[in-house]
Amino acid sequence: MDPIRNPYAPGAGQRPPELAGRDEQLGAFDVVLERIARGRPERSLVLTGLRGVGKTVLLNALRSAAVRRHWGTGKLEARPDQGLRRPLSSALHQAVRELGHPQSDDVDHVLGVIRAFAQRDAGPNAKLREQWNPGIDAPLVKGRADSGDIEIDLVELFTDLGGLAADVGKGVAIFIDEMQDLGPDDVSALCAACHEISQSGLPVIVVGAGLPHLPAVLSASKSYSERLFRYQRIDRLAREAADRALSAPADDEDACFTDEALTAMYAATGGYPYFIQAYGKAVWDLAPHSPITGEDVAVASPEAENELAVGFFGSRYERATPGEREYLRAMADAAVAIAEQGEDELDDIGSVPTADVATVLGKKPQSLSPARDALLKKGLIYSGERGRIAFTVPHFGRYLRDHA
Repeated sequence: MDPIRNPYAPGAGQRPPELAGRDEQLGAFDVVLERIARGRPERSLVLTGLRGVGKTVLLNALRSAAVRRHWGTGKLEARPDQGLRRPLSSALHQAVRELGHPQSDDVDHVLGVIRAFAQRDAGPNAKLREQWNPGIDAPLVKGRADSGDIEIDLVELFTDLGGLAADVGKGVAIFIDEMQDLGPDDVSALCAACHEISQSGLPVIVVGAGLPHLPAVLSASKSYSERLFRYQRIDRLAREAADRALSAPADDEDACFTDEALTAMYAATGGYPYFIQAYGKAVWDLAPHSPITGEDVAVASPEAENELAVGFFGSRYERATPGEREYLRAMADAAVAIAEQGEDELDDIGSVPTADVATVLGKKPQSLSPARDALLKKGLIYSGERGRIAFTVPHFGRYLRDHA
């Protein structure tokens, strides 16, 4: 089939041609926006899920919904080696600009506070950091959001920002991807600021996205975070939604899948959105004509698997040291052992007790702590509950057994 007309898009964070299975989340967010517009109290939102389930795509779709309501929006991606001040300041600067309000003393004040927040940083290189400017021309406001205590400063910043949004009759939404990578002090400050905003009823919300253990990260910082955020688990697509993600783009190109092909695609992808796009692209390119059949899926599957092995799985595996790779392979083997004992189904995510990993390697659990902690920091595994670990990437266990 014509590769130029191939509608599928297996890119990182790239919106698929059909955003299937997320109507519930989009509808709920519309309710949140409308409630805040009417002065009703609402919680900030946190999306959690494995890699490849479309969290970033959904985060961008929610941001588009806020933009259509003429809200001010800003987005940032948290990084383990970066503090919150600078990326958040850039995001808030953009949000103020998107409010579309003519320059005024109130706007200049908020921009000046954002600038002060960005430039205030502790440490031996503070003088050098203070030279950084997030592109704000407004005069620096002293004595506001510049104490050096990130929690105090962020509360003051959000309060001033919310006041400006309320004055112009709009709202502000800040979108944070990879939220689990924020440092402990930054997480605590963000929770405190969201708590203050919710109590004061100002039209500012935070929408975060991260790995499944993000709620535990927030809860460890502030006990009230369980009530502060609305948590939504983003999972793989049900069969009907997965079929629609494939069929709707094909229909737009005057093509279709047979029922047998859709069944084979769901079996291969497990309903994970990224895999649906990757397999869809490979099958389209190799199928001779429409309708796409189960045989076409079988022929194209090795191509899709090779692409995923290099770009999706392999790139992550290469980030691990030899000792960490040994730990990852032991996790995959432990998952197989559990399934063979009939204790659990083999889900290719690899949720296993840490003690079982140590048993596979023939080592004491304490000796494996450095490798486990390093993999946690690299985002290759996560701990959803005490004493258990799992892969952050679906089907990673299968990849390790087949390729590593």
